[in-house]
Amino acid sequence: MSEQATLSQTALGGARYDAGIATIVEAPLQGMITLRGDLASAKVKNAATGVAGVDMPGQRQVNCVEQSGIAWMSPDELLVLCPYADVAANMAKMQKTLGKGHALAVNVSDARAMFHLGGTHARDVMAKLAPVDLRRDQFTPGMIRRTRMAQVAAAFWVDGDDRFSIICFRSQAQYVFDLLKIAAQPGSEVGHI
Repeated sequence: MSEQATLSQTALGGARYDAGIATIVEAPLQGMITLRGDLASAKVKNAATGVAGVDMPGQRQVNCVEQSGIAWMSPDELLVLCPYADVAANMAKMQKTLGKGHALAVNVSDARAMFHLGGTHARDVMAKLAPVDLRRDQFTPGMIRRTRMAQVAAAFWVDGDDRFSIICFRSQAQYVFDLLKIAAQPGSEVGHI
């Protein structure tokens, strides 16, 4: 492991809140690579799937297994997830696969923060903050949304009925954590999700 990897830490030092209607946990360091290019290109697909070890997701979908996965972010952008310690090696592997093709791969691991939100009222918490229909039959496991949470940009997906993964800019991590805490205050269940 490099010296840089040993010095890195999460934005909030592993912040956690579990005194409300849902549990909020800052995720450990997560490798994140933004891959931009023609998503129909075999080279772009192979670069993403070769590193993540999962199949390519469809539009507005995410395919994750533990710390590895691929999230569709826009018609020409993927977010490739991998263990934090593997980012440099995976970047090199992706560059080799992409060759001289028209694509861009950038390590954004230290520019982002990730949270996990869980519990039977997790959907209630998210529904208070994002303009997304979060009913169980409308927002199902494997779906991702890139939207706003109150005043900041965020992306989130549901890992199961009662667990969300949320990504935001690292500089906004405290704001997002505080938003989630306020939305998860005891007794604040909405009951419509």
